[in-house]
Amino acid sequence: MKKLWKNCHIATMQNGQYSSIEHAAMVTSGQHIHWIGTFEDLPADAYSETIDLNGAWVTPGLIDCHTHSVFGGNRSVEFEKRLQGVSYAEIAASGGGIASTVRATREASEQELLASALKRVRCLLKDGVTTIEIKSGYGLDYANERKMLRVIRQIADTLPMTVRSTCLAAHALPPEYQDQSDAYIEHICNEMLPKLHQEGLVDAVDAFCEYLAFSPAQVERLFKTAQSLNLPIKLHAEQLSALGGSSLAARYHALSADHLEFMTEDDVKAMAAAGTVAVLLPGAFYFLRETKYPPLDSLHQHGVRIALSSDLNPGTSPALSLRLMMNMGSTLFRLTPEQTLAGVTTHAAHALGLQETHGTLETGKVADFIAWDIEHPSEIVYWLGGDLPKRIIQHGKEISI
Repeated sequence: MKKLWKNCHIATMQNGQYSSIEHAAMVTSGQHIHWIGTFEDLPADAYSETIDLNGAWVTPGLIDCHTHSVFGGNRSVEFEKRLQGVSYAEIAASGGGIASTVRATREASEQELLASALKRVRCLLKDGVTTIEIKSGYGLDYANERKMLRVIRQIADTLPMTVRSTCLAAHALPPEYQDQSDAYIEHICNEMLPKLHQEGLVDAVDAFCEYLAFSPAQVERLFKTAQSLNLPIKLHAEQLSALGGSSLAARYHALSADHLEFMTEDDVKAMAAAGTVAVLLPGAFYFLRETKYPPLDSLHQHGVRIALSSDLNPGTSPALSLRLMMNMGSTLFRLTPEQTLAGVTTHAAHALGLQETHGTLETGKVADFIAWDIEHPSEIVYWLGGDLPKRIIQHGKEISI
């Protein structure tokens, strides 16, 4: 059954540009795009339904390619303490920081984690996000990482979204392995990851490569295990220091390396050669009052794809709006609105390995798109907050939130 969507303009986002079609129409068949072009070129055919989009601008559904949406509790009290001058080190020493989120996540039931995560993810869906990646990493043992990953799968069953699940067991050192980081990595590689993968709970593997987390050598051990399981890899890299994690990710043909404030020119060249996407996270940059910028000119010069994401997490980016992150991407990182929109559509699709089906509006791709009541696509980035009027279509069906 074919549906005709007419009276619109379309930013297809092919080649990382608006690639606009004005006075456009689109035909969907089931979950996929059957035809797209100008209304005057519309093939004569029979349609089961015709939908008038009233002059809207249509874009691909937005893709949030790096989130930590499942967690117990929150850290708003710590936020207030930091504003009063208490350092992060002092907070961590008193049992706060990621350790507090690990405790809260372990104490929460699967049902409690699902209920709290759904509230957050619905905010992103309402903002126009139709595809999301969610990481584990606040359980740090088999039972609790499994609990988080099961919740991620349940989010996919509950909401009209495409949901990718990433195992981030190598996020921090759990209390049971204090001063035993090598042993913990071996535990992930030999026990946790194979079992979680066998249960069908893992779509990709991530790690935090940083002086306060795991070394490049430890991350490489994890990458080799992921490769043996045919799991794609991603990496938190160069957020706080230059350890060459992004070059390591590139050597293993990672889908993406994320954060990247301290990456070097050699890192950029390695990522460009490997096709690894640079995922920038302006929410964390803003929330932590970072002053070290990612090497944006170098990334552009070497043709590295640049994606943007919310990094939704309780400690450093409690962001419930991807559109706000898009505005930050332009204001903080000097990306044009066109580059920013590409960063949450076509480049974000590459960062999840979904480029063949998502991220642009083309014949044969999944029919995930947003019909925005705006006069130009730049408005999606321009407006600060609020709920831009829109219609959300996922897999060819309009959804209501």
